[in-house]
Amino acid sequence: MDIKLFNTLGREKQVFRPLNAGRATLYSCGPTVYDYVHIGNLRTYIFTDVLVRTLTYFGYDTLFVQNITDFGHLVGDGNEGEDKMEKGAKREGRSADEIAHIYISAFKEDARNLNLIPPTVQPKASEHVAEQIEMIRSLELKGFTYKTTLGIYFDTSKCPDYGTLAGLNITEQESGARVEQNEEKKNKTDFVLWKSSKHSKARRVGNWESPWGIGFPGWHIECSAMSTKYLGDRFDIHTGAVDFIPLHHTNERAQNMATFGHEVVNYWIHGGFLKVDAGRMGKSEGNAFTLTQLKERDFSPLEFRYFTYSAHYRSSLNFTWEGLTSAKIAYRKLRERTSQMIGDGLPDKNYLQKFEEAVSDDLNIPEAIAILWDLVKDDTIPSETKKATMREADKILALDLLSPIESEDIPKHVQAFAVLRKDARERGDFMEADRLRDKIQSHGYNIRDENNQFTLTRRGAR
Repeated sequence: MDIKLFNTLGREKQVFRPLNAGRATLYSCGPTVYDYVHIGNLRTYIFTDVLVRTLTYFGYDTLFVQNITDFGHLVGDGNEGEDKMEKGAKREGRSADEIAHIYISAFKEDARNLNLIPPTVQPKASEHVAEQIEMIRSLELKGFTYKTTLGIYFDTSKCPDYGTLAGLNITEQESGARVEQNEEKKNKTDFVLWKSSKHSKARRVGNWESPWGIGFPGWHIECSAMSTKYLGDRFDIHTGAVDFIPLHHTNERAQNMATFGHEVVNYWIHGGFLKVDAGRMGKSEGNAFTLTQLKERDFSPLEFRYFTYSAHYRSSLNFTWEGLTSAKIAYRKLRERTSQMIGDGLPDKNYLQKFEEAVSDDLNIPEAIAILWDLVKDDTIPSETKKATMREADKILALDLLSPIESEDIPKHVQAFAVLRKDARERGDFMEADRLRDKIQSHGYNIRDENNQFTLTRRGAR
């Protein structure tokens, strides 16, 4: 079955054709570890995880690289401002190395809780400065750079299709908040490759010697250097959030093409925003919730993962507590129904094919989820067949659909009453079934019968 993906570079769905048959190579922009990642960031990592799982499901040997930025990402994402790592260190009275260690660990814990597949390689920017210097030197020798008092800049006028990925009209682009004013720049879109520390009044924690003096690499060069080190000068897929398109990924693509003389990435795949009350989510806006904050309000990581499936990965998704609550209820109902499926069988070919077609059509997970609900409600499909189909689907969804429901969700004694009631109904002892229903309700739960199965919910739950 062909996998179709929406390629930002071509602005259309395209059939995935890997460079090497049976093998997929993928790079994903990872976190800047100066603080906890927020749930908007996590939505992007979830969609990338679905992509990796989908490629693996359809038989591709997948090499997945995701970087960690532990220096050089300046506030505002441009060429000026404070390094985010230094900002985090000052905020907490720690060293930048300590900050990096704390928030790398926190990110990995979030990833485990969300069932994200670990990258094959997870390189840190600070451990690949030599590769970044080497790439800048190559660009310099090829005539794509120039020197200012602030450092070495990339000359975007040397790249005829510089703005193609983002659809930028370079001649009309105005210098704004994300493109700093610098009288020495030749073009408004030029960006820093190597930032000089020579004239800095502040002492930086991250400085390196280079052919251009002491300083540090710009943010954009790290992804070019690390992706091509581990995946080569041609690889299949690059993922990230939609806000990376106009600046970070546009600059990354320009560096790649200037260095190697050809397109390096075949498919650029981008995820939409997670908004809050229809507005932007971000630390600067003060509305960037973390996974820990969700857990403090009694929402599990996988309930949040299910919530992200309520919209296509390329669409904006509005975060509200009401919306997350609805997703929580739906997810628990789905797990409860799945937990009642017994026996070992083979997947239903019809439902599985529909599921696979939805997933392979640019990761249409909302449609895939709807197909699973149809399966759950279909009384013509045997329990063991449903269970086997759900097991296959969960290889991509990663929702732990077949894992035992935690005792704090549905107490074991309540589950036992429900099974006894089901047995009573099947043998026609409706008086005993009514008694057990009352027993279940006295323990704070409602029971609903549907298609020879039952669903338990807390009383008062919608």
